[in-house]
Amino acid sequence: MLIGSYSPTLVIISLCVAILASYTALDLTGRIATAKGRAVHLWTAGGAIAMGIGIWSMHFIGMLAFELPIDLGYDGAITLLSLLIGVLSSGFALWLVSQP
Repeated sequence: MLIGSYSPTLVIISLCVAILASYTALDLTGRIATAKGRAVHLWTAGGAIAMGIGIWSMHFIGMLAFELPIDLGYDGAITLLSLLIGVLSSGFALWLVSQP
């Protein structure tokens, strides 16, 4: 059985990234109420990108914080796909909560 440990510094960085990304995304999305026309879509997209990148970064930094006694690697295509999924899911969630 492999026994791992966490890097406290990277865990704290991961937490800070999550907090800052959430604040940024919610601040951008909060501007939807006063926006009109195309600006609504741009604010939603901005919030989705900020939150998606924040979620992805927080998880990725968290994975990097976990140290195992073996070498690990990450597939580039799957890693980018997970980023896209995070942004699209965030966009759907932000769109859903901004509906009247």
